[in-house]
Amino acid sequence: MLAKKIIDWYSENGRNLPWRETSNPYYIWLSEIILQQTRIEQGIAYYNHFINEYPTIECLAHASEEQVLKSWQGLGYYSRARNLHTTAKYIVNNLNGTFPDTYEGLLSLKGVGKYTAAAIASFAYRLPYPVIDGNVYRFISRLYAIHTPIGTTQSYKEFELILNNLIDKERPDLFNQSIMDFGSIYCKPIGCDCSNCIFSEQCLAFQKGKVALLPIKRPPVQKIERYFYYFDIRWGDNPENIFVQQRPPGDIWHGLFELPLLETTKPIPQKELRKTAMKKLYDWFGVIPDTLNTGENMVHKLTHRTIKALFFQAKYASKPIKNPETMHPININDIKALPVSRLIDRYLSKM
Repeated sequence: MLAKKIIDWYSENGRNLPWRETSNPYYIWLSEIILQQTRIEQGIAYYNHFINEYPTIECLAHASEEQVLKSWQGLGYYSRARNLHTTAKYIVNNLNGTFPDTYEGLLSLKGVGKYTAAAIASFAYRLPYPVIDGNVYRFISRLYAIHTPIGTTQSYKEFELILNNLIDKERPDLFNQSIMDFGSIYCKPIGCDCSNCIFSEQCLAFQKGKVALLPIKRPPVQKIERYFYYFDIRWGDNPENIFVQQRPPGDIWHGLFELPLLETTKPIPQKELRKTAMKKLYDWFGVIPDTLNTGENMVHKLTHRTIKALFFQAKYASKPIKNPETMHPININDIKALPVSRLIDRYLSKM
């Protein structure tokens, strides 16, 4: 029986992860949201930080969004952090601080999809719902030589049906942990030792020589290039004076702070950089700076976007009298308390 075999394997080879030492649905939910689009090694540090910073769901709910985004800084996909905060407030204010204890109830929470609902249901409440992540897709697609492209609604239903028949109804938590770890540790994307695998006699992909071909993935989404021109604006005798602004809703890094920005659809030609920057500064402040230098180029890659950034350094003798309402003067040391993107953090860390 596959369930017993893989659980036996897990008892000898499973990873020792901190969120596996609890059945607290709050901690399990935290770990699952953090681990979306995040490597385990990085996720452990953030998980430990979050449970120390927000030991209860009430602590998380009562924190400000700015505090939560700052705690999240560096993980990316900031909508996860905002959903985390929104859901914490909902559970505290509407559910008396108690997590739903059904799959359907968990699925109704903002930011909780089928995978996360199944994970919390099985790990916290031992309900028999299978988790389906990339590791599980890979193992099952090879075991049964499934050629349906993964990551689609059709494939999820197909794999869910298979796993519903395989899952150990008495030990769904161990089964889910086992199958995820097997896919991560043994049935790896490349370099797995198939001839010595405990499932080699059952694995259709191995029998047919198709291990390297599975799973089949959807064609990658073409990345969009965006061109960000940031302005590091200083004034007076104190070089620590600087302007910042907050990212608007409806775009990447919503709610994070950054330097004043000019975004263009195409890169500005080198010979026009200084003229364009001077014009933008005049539009903002009504005066041109005393000095303007072209600083560092940086490339920041997101899932579906590549940000190509250039930083200008502008200096005024005194603080401009006029400035846009969206810009706020601040001491650069105070930025450390604000949530910023990894791109801005990289720039500031070099100063």
